[in-house]
Amino acid sequence: MSDPVRACLIIIGNEILSGRTHDKNLPYLAEELNKLGIRLAETRVIPDIETTIIETVNECRAKFDYVFTTGGIGPTHDDITSPCVARAFGVEIELNAKAHALLKSHYENPADLNDARLRMAHIPVGAELIDNPVSKAPGFRMENVYVMAGVPMIMQAMFQGIKHQLTGGRPMVSRSVGGYIPEGSIAKVLGDIQHDFPDTDIGSYPFLREGKLGTTLVVRGEEAKDVDLASERIRAVIVDQGREVIEDSGPVSS
Repeated sequence: MSDPVRACLIIIGNEILSGRTHDKNLPYLAEELNKLGIRLAETRVIPDIETTIIETVNECRAKFDYVFTTGGIGPTHDDITSPCVARAFGVEIELNAKAHALLKSHYENPADLNDARLRMAHIPVGAELIDNPVSKAPGFRMENVYVMAGVPMIMQAMFQGIKHQLTGGRPMVSRSVGGYIPEGSIAKVLGDIQHDFPDTDIGSYPFLREGKLGTTLVVRGEEAKDVDLASERIRAVIVDQGREVIEDSGPVSS
């Protein structure tokens, strides 16, 4: 098994922590990164607090191959991600000429580009802009840290523009096997199967359907053969215990 390329997502915003806004960026980014052979190994949800953002960015950029942040680069007073990332890297933040030009082209009436909106053109010195084809206000990259918008449509457009810059490993494949069988009934044998296939990850996800308890087992790995063999062992356990297999997908990229 090759050394994985690992990424971290930092979701920044009090609105996420309060529950007022439901994050949609995590599932999108996890799926897109996996297609590139990059594993989203960790996600952190943090508030709009300067010290927290700076410390989290510095910790994560040292720990992971790639760091993606979402949120906090808009025009309001609590959008402080950009100056915090600048401080994390020990650089100044400045009115970026290219970002300024992009915003001026977006607002036909010069008066609409007020001081609040102009904040979105202030970028850390030395950063590379990330194109925003939706509303023009750019994100940016500092070394292995990619700073993107929190609005899902804009974040997705930004990511599509930078994904060619990312270098991944081998994509993961997965297979799901489910049945009306409690987790506790197969816990030990799952440990045995995991031991026999150390290069796979086996996840167990209980569910309740039509008043019946069941479990979906998801096997993930780089080698489709290992994923398939481990999944067949799981399927056999369900059948051997007289339970019905209700879900069985072949190996697919995940």
